[in-house]
Amino acid sequence: MRALLLAAGVGSRLLPITATIPKCMVMIDGRPLLDYWFELLFQADIERVLINTHWLPGQVSLYVKMSRWASRIDLVHEGELLGTGGTVLANRQWFQNQPFMLAHADNLTDFDVGALIAAHHARPPGNMMTMLGFRTDDPSSCGILELDDRGTVVAFHEKVDDPPGNLANGAVYVFEPEIIDAVATIGRPMVDLSTEIIPQFINRILCVKTDGYHRDIGTPESLRRACAEFGQRSRAPATFGRRSI
Repeated sequence: MRALLLAAGVGSRLLPITATIPKCMVMIDGRPLLDYWFELLFQADIERVLINTHWLPGQVSLYVKMSRWASRIDLVHEGELLGTGGTVLANRQWFQNQPFMLAHADNLTDFDVGALIAAHHARPPGNMMTMLGFRTDDPSSCGILELDDRGTVVAFHEKVDDPPGNLANGAVYVFEPEIIDAVATIGRPMVDLSTEIIPQFINRILCVKTDGYHRDIGTPESLRRACAEFGQRSRAPATFGRRSI
């Protein structure tokens, strides 16, 4: 399986740090965030990774060139941001009409990549994507999920003031190629997955919950917490389950 790492955002909430450093290159416990993603994906036998760039792309390109996994990484630059769905559509041929993983590279996580892929392959009939879910300590800042007893997403509440729970969209997915067809029907190059595509697939999304670490490092406070918490964690594999608890 191939994976797209979305890393083009300017990281405005992390200023002044991101004035000189791309968000995906922010240091956590002595390592750039991007390095955690490379280790997570390639050790799980992901074949190739595509990274989109926009803000300070030279730093990302140089880091990739120096990486031990450089031969398995492709870069694509966006002079104008295309949105999460627009990036998928623009790189359609790279996915080779096969299921693929997509992840937001501004999350620090240790979820089990192989378990997520296996769950996708064993998903209930009719489901077109598998979504990582996690328990958040800030539900109003996330997309909150409601599931049925099979783990299928039956409702999705994107950053509402009073969400019904704390099981959140982890912004990691395994998509069937048909998802790209849905993006194409929007009819424009800039498309957002969370607001324009995912709602079309309610009742056709499997959620797999990680009990491991998962945090968006997009604000100074969340970055501070990630730096304090992640280095203290055991490196034991995260456990997975389909139902909320």
